[in-house]
Amino acid sequence: MTTAHVNARVQKHRDALRAAGLRPIQIWVPDTRRPGFAEECRRQCLVVRNDPQEKEIMDWLEAAADTEGWE
Repeated sequence: MTTAHVNARVQKHRDALRAAGLRPIQIWVPDTRRPGFAEECRRQCLVVRNDPQEKEIMDWLEAAADTEGWE
C-alpha cells in the first residue's frame, strides 16, 4: 500500500467523521511510562490520604457516578 493511498483513506475517514458533526481534538495526558511517574502518584496520594475534604469529594464522586452496567 502506498503512502498516498493510506493518506487518502485516512482523509476520507476524517471527512466522514466531520460530516457526522465531529471534530478532531488533541489532548495531552501524563506519560505513565516516564521514570518517577508511579512515585509521584504515590506522593500525591499520601498528601491527601487523611484529608477530610478529599474524603468528602470522593464520597460525592462515588454517589454521583453512573456505574450501571459496569462489572
